[in-house]
Amino acid sequence: MAGGIKRGVESGDMEENHEINVVPFIDIMLVLLIIFMVAAPLATVDVNVDLPSSNAAPGQRVDDPVYLTVRNDLTLALGDDDIEDGTLRTALDERTGGDREARIYLRADRAVAYGDLMEVMNDMRAAGYLSIALVGLEAPARSE
Repeated sequence: MAGGIKRGVESGDMEENHEINVVPFIDIMLVLLIIFMVAAPLATVDVNVDLPSSNAAPGQRVDDPVYLTVRNDLTLALGDDDIEDGTLRTALDERTGGDREARIYLRADRAVAYGDLMEVMNDMRAAGYLSIALVGLEAPARSE
């Protein structure tokens, strides 16, 4: 009799049962398992971007990197040349020779909003350029 009370035969006293009922613990564990199974796919990111960590060692330098710059007034420049609206695909094709696997280094002014930067990245993805690297200044390591 799990969880029940046993009656003593000779003395008539009630004895306590010291067994642990594990069924509620199993129920809780199954609920937690289901919660984690549902929450895990929601934590993934669908944008393919190479983001360097702030304390990473600098990688090898490319001989002729392709820099796409987003200025604070949201105008674009490829290298030193300005790009007109709607000509990003043709400008990238001319600069890379049509190589869609070429890495494009994207740099933006600090005042550019995150949503505006994502629109530029979406335009690059639509043009077929999926290898994007974000450029930032090397900051000294923080001491904590």
